[in-house]
Amino acid sequence: MKRWNGETYHGRQVAKPSSFDWKVSAYIFILGVAGSAQVIAAVARPNRSLVRQARLLALGGSILGPLVLIQHLKTPSRWFNMLRIVRPTSPMSLGSWLLTAFGGLSALTALGSVFGRRWPLARRVSEATQGPAAIAGAGMSVYTASLLSSTSTPLWAAAPAPLAVQFGSAAMAGAASALALMQRRGGEDEIAQRLERLALLAGGTEMLASQAAKAQWQRAGVVPRGTPNALIKGGGTIAGAVLPFAAHVVGRALGGRAEKLLPEAASIVMLLGGAAMRHGVLTAGNASARRPGDVFRTTQR
Repeated sequence: MKRWNGETYHGRQVAKPSSFDWKVSAYIFILGVAGSAQVIAAVARPNRSLVRQARLLALGGSILGPLVLIQHLKTPSRWFNMLRIVRPTSPMSLGSWLLTAFGGLSALTALGSVFGRRWPLARRVSEATQGPAAIAGAGMSVYTASLLSSTSTPLWAAAPAPLAVQFGSAAMAGAASALALMQRRGGEDEIAQRLERLALLAGGTEMLASQAAKAQWQRAGVVPRGTPNALIKGGGTIAGAVLPFAAHVVGRALGGRAEKLLPEAASIVMLLGGAAMRHGVLTAGNASARRPGDVFRTTQR
């Protein structure tokens, strides 16, 4: 059978791009940070202040994220239709139920942190649900990558494993950065420094995953171009790893006020970079679906 070596009729696209826009990018970013915040809460139990902030961050994200997603739906009033069935072979179906479970568990864990002193039962419930909440949070950090990779969009389908690592590590970097900012505002500089180191480690992992994804995209012939490529590189590599690392090194060298301000700036940059990277991946994927050559190259592998 002869392989395809030309464009389609009048260059018409053969795959339909998704309708995902900035709202979906924001949803992925918000829920990723919220999910990783629950993971941090599970391993930071000795520090009640950090656990409380992590649980509240997770709860806030589990409320705000779905509201943004519902606004993206064609018929927002029917969002509950996504929960009518459970389809194990559908990442979207499983993701809807995972999101519901994560929101409920986050509410229970936050309840104990807020009312635990007054109501011992609330504290016991939050402690009992912290483990399941962390598991659901870990799923929230990466499930959107699985959802994207299961589509026929060339760029998303070409690198499923690196994309999952990239989203998961970016989520952890974002959660650690957000919590580090909160801890510094509360005068807990030592805990903030630990969180910043965690964010840098996650940012480095994200950069490695980004390089792995780039290599797979190149082999598949679906390399991102233009603005989406700049968002992926700028958000995932420069803002996600290089600039924060440089800010910490310079802050440590200068000392004094810079040793506090530059790490805070690095945390903000990492949060913005994570949001930019996700939006870049979404727009790059939609652009690849519009290019017939990208679609044919991935389907003939």
